[in-house]
Amino acid sequence: MSAGSGRVVVVTGGTRGIGLGLAREFLARGCRVVICGRTTGAVDKALAELGQGDRATGLATDVQDREAVQALWDHAVATFGRVDVWINNAGLSAPRGPLHTVPTGAVRDVVAVNLVGALNGSAVASQAMAAQSGGGWIWNMEGFGSRGEHQPGMAVYGASKRAVQYLTEALVKQTKDTEVKVGFLSPGIVATDLLVGDYTDDPDGFDKVKKVFNILGDRVETVTPWLADQVLAARKHGTRVAWLTKSKAMRRFMGAGFTKRDIFAPEGS
Repeated sequence: MSAGSGRVVVVTGGTRGIGLGLAREFLARGCRVVICGRTTGAVDKALAELGQGDRATGLATDVQDREAVQALWDHAVATFGRVDVWINNAGLSAPRGPLHTVPTGAVRDVVAVNLVGALNGSAVASQAMAAQSGGGWIWNMEGFGSRGEHQPGMAVYGASKRAVQYLTEALVKQTKDTEVKVGFLSPGIVATDLLVGDYTDDPDGFDKVKKVFNILGDRVETVTPWLADQVLAARKHGTRVAWLTKSKAMRRFMGAGFTKRDIFAPEGS
């Protein structure tokens, strides 16, 4: 029997990129999956791509709205009876550049989705899991800046992810000695529209970093099967599941001259 057989997994931001990839992998492991996105159209499109009938459902959800996140939990419970795993994956990036060049609206949106969304998801899931039999797992998605990394032009996104790191550490302490378990989920560098979108207004900048991305990065379909396996197998409260470790990065750089990779090439090419 699969480790995920029958477990109910909620993936916020599950309509594209890593979130959609995770949803697909959890379904392949026998889980029942709930996704959310910003619009009903996006949710319906993703569910059609997943093609799992009554084993997958979704709801348009604004994660910066606590009541909307509560409605997502309620929808999951009404459909499947409980939630075993909640993954705060929804995220946005900001245009790369000096802080004063980043539009105020972009700053507000990134903080609202990356941080406030994770706060709301963590609050709703931790309270409800504490009240249900067997508790459950909450996973917060790390990103660049979570562990103190710095790079020019990444102040807004990095600050939001650094704050999520603090949130997750606080949640680990808060839920100690309860049936609610919390983990850190780190996918590394993944070729998604979120990553490419950082360079929409700076194609020359993308050309400069593309070589490094091709050394350290991976495709969604490479990373998400491993992440799903680790999430379902996790037992230790406060664990960190990280795809791109320092040792792996070092091996990638050492072998870069012998391996040609293009993680941005169209699928199948």
